[in-house]
Amino acid sequence: MEFDSREHGVLKVIGAGFPRTGTFSMKAAVERLGFGPCHHMFEILTDPSQVDRWLPVLSGEPLDWGRVLDGYQSTQDWPASFFWRELADTYPEAKVILTVRDPHPWYVSMQTLIATGPGRELPPNLPERAAEVFGALKRYGPIMDHIGQSIFGDQDWHSRDGMPAEEIAVAAFDRHVATVRESLPADRLLVFDVREGWEPLCRFLDVDAPVDEPFPHLNDAAGMQRTMERLIAGGSLA
Repeated sequence: MEFDSREHGVLKVIGAGFPRTGTFSMKAAVERLGFGPCHHMFEILTDPSQVDRWLPVLSGEPLDWGRVLDGYQSTQDWPASFFWRELADTYPEAKVILTVRDPHPWYVSMQTLIATGPGRELPPNLPERAAEVFGALKRYGPIMDHIGQSIFGDQDWHSRDGMPAEEIAVAAFDRHVATVRESLPADRLLVFDVREGWEPLCRFLDVDAPVDEPFPHLNDAAGMQRTMERLIAGGSLA
């Protein structure tokens, strides 16, 4: 299947999975298949000006998806995946991929991501670039709180204490998977474990699988931690 470059920026693939379900691997995979750029939480980290695009959600205003996702052809991870239903309605031709995994290891992985990610405790006197990025992410924090409270219930899920109790989080995970499954027709939805590799993903997206190229298996928590350490040490985001 060939893609017309003139369509660049029209959303074609919508990620509906929670963070730590292989979303960073999926970002690399869909970009490799021609559905890039893909919006992921890392996009906000590397371009903090994007925070302003998401802020209207805090006042209950509908988001302008053309502005929020300007230039992107696909999405993965929060914040975008939290709005999978709105995106599916706005882009009726786009296909939806729900990434899944065993929810109990997922819970542990989420705890690690929160402890080492942008919400971590920071040292004083940050380098200028780090102060800029973390300042923007601090403004972004209420959006993540909104998402977390909507999914897990009315509690301070994103504090340094981490996730809610495991049974609450796992129940929310299972509820989300069931809701997405029930809300979309089978020909528009792929429920996907990244361990399945290229074949089911490429079949769903109607593209050829890369030849002699392994499916990307990337760790977004580790990548996030390395990025944070570089920033705090005065390095760049690259």
